[in-house]
Amino acid sequence: MILRGERQADFAYQAVYRYVINLINEVSTDARVKLPSLRQLASRLNVSISTIQYAYSLLEKEGRVYSVAKSGYYVSPLSASTQTWAGGDLLDRLYAAARRPNMAVLSGDEPALLGALDGPLLRLERELVRQYPRHLQPWSQPCGVWELRAALAARYTSSPTRCWHADDIYIGADLQGVLDILIEVLGLRGTTVIVESPCDWLILRLFQNAGVRIIELPWTLEGRLDLASLDQLLCNEPVHLVVLSSKVSLPSGVVMPAQDRLAVANMLDQYGCWLLENDSFGELGFIESRTALRELVNPERLMVFSTFEKVLGSEAPYGYLLSRRMSSELQRQFLLRSFRLSSIRQRAIARLYQSGRIDAHLRALRQQLNEQMAEMSQRLDQHLGDQVSYRRPTAGASFWLGSTQAVDMRRVFQHLLARQVVIAPGELFSVSGLHHQNLRLSHTFHGQTNLDVALTAISEALRQAQMG
Repeated sequence: MILRGERQADFAYQAVYRYVINLINEVSTDARVKLPSLRQLASRLNVSISTIQYAYSLLEKEGRVYSVAKSGYYVSPLSASTQTWAGGDLLDRLYAAARRPNMAVLSGDEPALLGALDGPLLRLERELVRQYPRHLQPWSQPCGVWELRAALAARYTSSPTRCWHADDIYIGADLQGVLDILIEVLGLRGTTVIVESPCDWLILRLFQNAGVRIIELPWTLEGRLDLASLDQLLCNEPVHLVVLSSKVSLPSGVVMPAQDRLAVANMLDQYGCWLLENDSFGELGFIESRTALRELVNPERLMVFSTFEKVLGSEAPYGYLLSRRMSSELQRQFLLRSFRLSSIRQRAIARLYQSGRIDAHLRALRQQLNEQMAEMSQRLDQHLGDQVSYRRPTAGASFWLGSTQAVDMRRVFQHLLARQVVIAPGELFSVSGLHHQNLRLSHTFHGQTNLDVALTAISEALRQAQMG
């Protein structure tokens, strides 16, 4: 099979991706199946090793393959019986279930499912390939190409004192890779960090694996943070860092009132504490006029992270970081990681920003999300009624539901797997036992013809799992 000749109609990594998918689909056993090595596939398909590596990294991110150090890549086993999912790590079971065919996957929060920019992005790539032939790009840009870093710096600049430059921006292969570097650079291992709760499970798992002591600050039922508790923690605990959302906190879907944002900023400044702002959903709020928390805090003790994937889709998996400080160490760590990022793709993303295409896309996407959210709210009221309570989300693509009766949410999760429905139990968003009566449910159900059936199954599962 020769792939080089296909580049006019397609990109090599996409063809490699589809080739490996076909190999995976041929596996009909749960036995450990090893995939060809990077070198073997590069030779077989006549492409570079870095192209094979990129395709494998996408497959690993999707949970279709897993890597073993000094051994290679293996097909992730998919058990034929849901009984095998009854034990083990809950997050691993969720990922395994979501990969199975014919499942109604309602566990995620992927806004771009309603409308990605894959088409325009790939068209721009084709144009750029002609402008930037491979032999004209021999240099290494470990922190990302200048064009995209400059576009992000311009986008985040709001005033002469709240300004960013291309050298303040760092782009990595994905959000996990960027956060791994951040943990290393900030020396977070063994330190104390405050996070809002519920909190994204990726952040929680990375902190846990690094031995970070996590203190959770829950959102109240009224959609506010307990500012008195935050002040007490900052005063009495050796807090190294506070992790908060820029505008809208997900999965809870709440917005911090303006006066609370100002109070938090003043508190962080008073105690000289760093803020790590999560801006993953900052541009996906249904109301655009809110001020981001980063506009209020000391910019010298601020870092911001985000990802293109929530807005652009799976063709733009990169994560990025904004920081004015520790540039030498950040550059060194990004250089050591040697992220294999497509310079052409990064330039294509930069063109989308510079042309205003992303702004137009965001306006349409926010409207779609808002309409979808309203429709899902009606269906929740119809099928679940008084079994759950919730606040209508103000951003993103999911609902944060609370059971009005005490239930065993793990039993709910397991019962739904047997009905081919996947939800995200609330306990995944906490490390201290919070949110056991909650679940996250996606409302980007485009193409989900069996949504009513799935919601009926959730209602039944909640009834069966009641305790006491």
